[in-house]
Amino acid sequence: MIFNGAGSALREAELPGPEPGPGQARLNVQACAVCRTDLHIVDGELPDPKLPLVLGHQIVGFVSEVGEGASRFAVGERVGVPWLGWTDGTCRFCRSRRENLCDRARFTGYQIDGGFAEETVADERYCLRIPESYSDLQVAPLLCAGLIGYRSLVMTGDAERLGLYGFGASAHIIAQVARWQSRRVFAFTRAGDEEGQRFARSLGAEWAGSSTEMPPEELDAAIIFAPVGELVPAALAAVAKGGVVVCAGIHMSEIPSFSYDLLWGERVLRSVANLTRKDGEEFMELAPKVPVRTEIREFRLEEANEALQHLRAGELRGAAVLKIG
Repeated sequence: MIFNGAGSALREAELPGPEPGPGQARLNVQACAVCRTDLHIVDGELPDPKLPLVLGHQIVGFVSEVGEGASRFAVGERVGVPWLGWTDGTCRFCRSRRENLCDRARFTGYQIDGGFAEETVADERYCLRIPESYSDLQVAPLLCAGLIGYRSLVMTGDAERLGLYGFGASAHIIAQVARWQSRRVFAFTRAGDEEGQRFARSLGAEWAGSSTEMPPEELDAAIIFAPVGELVPAALAAVAKGGVVVCAGIHMSEIPSFSYDLLWGERVLRSVANLTRKDGEEFMELAPKVPVRTEIREFRLEEANEALQHLRAGELRGAAVLKIG
């Protein structure tokens, strides 16, 4: 499925099998989860994508061929391909173990063709070994929804009372991790989304309500997964002094002005950008221990547009995954 820059237009295409270059692996794609970032790209909210572009950055596939010098994975091995697809390895960010901030970084399904296809190629250095206990469809959402959620959760420190704003693919994974860590989870959904609130409670949230409501008690930290700027002052108002609000999305609508007293009291407002390979390795080791169970809705590759529309309308419980292989 190729994005051609015309709104949400995606089309099926017969593409020649991509040839792996030096250090690359060619993959037979088995599954690719659908992410809100795919929507941001399609809707033009992220600038200058590669065009034409194959979307998709939560890829599960089997190595079918390796390029010159590639030795991490053998032909037939199953690997995962996340959002971070390449960094220069030499800049001050890369040298200080902050490769997620590399100015020259390239991202899967954005500047590099992704996984809404039967085959793809990827730099083997940025591929991840994935737990054998997960099926292709179940593990795919861990490769972005899980990883970004995990990095965001780490940014909250040891916060006990955790608020999750926007209970979609990332939140339903991280709620399970937070409960496993003995944190208390408070879930915030769109107003009137009673089904989403029931879903949150079924995963261990002790309270679930509208994002327009205040929780029954102060929070120690909050993670905002929904790309809605208006939630920033709402989350700051819900967090106790010394608390942290983490904005987990790559894109967010305009944040309205707010009174300084919402930030005062040593509250911290920060963003999470992308992920590192270390995040991926840690989370892939952690997920089976919890164990994280992903709630998915399966689509065929030719139904990619339909999956995106369901995501846009907030009609998905958990994550949408394209079954390809």
